[in-house]
Amino acid sequence: MSRKHPVISVTGSSGAGTTTIKHTFDQIFRREKISAVTIEGDAFHRFNRADMKAELQKRLDEGDATFSHFSVEANVLDELENVFRTYGETGGGKTRHYVHDDEEAERYGVSPGHFTDWREFSPGSDVLFYEGLHGAVKTDTIDIAGHADLKIGVVPVINLEWIQKIHRDKATRGYTTEAVTDVILRRMHAYVHTICPQFIQTDINFQRVPVVDTSDPFIARWIPTPDESLVVIRFANPRGIDFSYLVSMLHDSWMTRANSIVIPGPKLDLAMQLILTPMILRLVEQSKKA
Repeated sequence: MSRKHPVISVTGSSGAGTTTIKHTFDQIFRREKISAVTIEGDAFHRFNRADMKAELQKRLDEGDATFSHFSVEANVLDELENVFRTYGETGGGKTRHYVHDDEEAERYGVSPGHFTDWREFSPGSDVLFYEGLHGAVKTDTIDIAGHADLKIGVVPVINLEWIQKIHRDKATRGYTTEAVTDVILRRMHAYVHTICPQFIQTDINFQRVPVVDTSDPFIARWIPTPDESLVVIRFANPRGIDFSYLVSMLHDSWMTRANSIVIPGPKLDLAMQLILTPMILRLVEQSKKA
């Protein structure tokens, strides 16, 4: 725990609601006048787009059909751990940006599929905010989770995750359903062994659950909307959480366990605001005292 320089990590897939949570954090930081350094998980990929494609083919030729961006070895997680540690100790560190498309290429002056140069954080920030796939990894050699003060998991149930990926990749990348299915199968080993174990390290999990039929995600015609979903919120340590207040403020919500509350899908942003604002303010206050 780095009380003097707090580290907040959000771990989950982009289709799970990390876009919503990033927007929520931006709102909180702006409203509460908190200066945050933001880093993205993509910045810590080991390979650029062309090199990753070559590495994937090399692994397939060697009989390894489990290598993907989810894999530990496809990322420089020791560098990510070092950034968390360094920021916690000094308030400094460095990051870079992975350029996804032509719009970002124009902004950063780097071709799509490549990284910008590493750059040092601006001095004087209040918190470090990470959003990506590996913000709570803990293995025999890496302990990213141990350097984060607030760890948040954002994940949909598996069939919904697949529906979102199939629709996104077909719409934005021109993939066929069969091609996306191959990617899903290739990612499953790392999903089981690297992604899922992070969610027992997190302090709060937000899990979106559809309430419509998603039995066969490979033929689903549309992605379930927030109105067709519930969100399960689980607190690793419920002590100090005012559940009666949350239930009263979040209409149609209810508790299912002593550490869990279920809310309607459209209430996700409000729930995050109510839950996360006091936690972030507490981290910043503690850092100023330290």
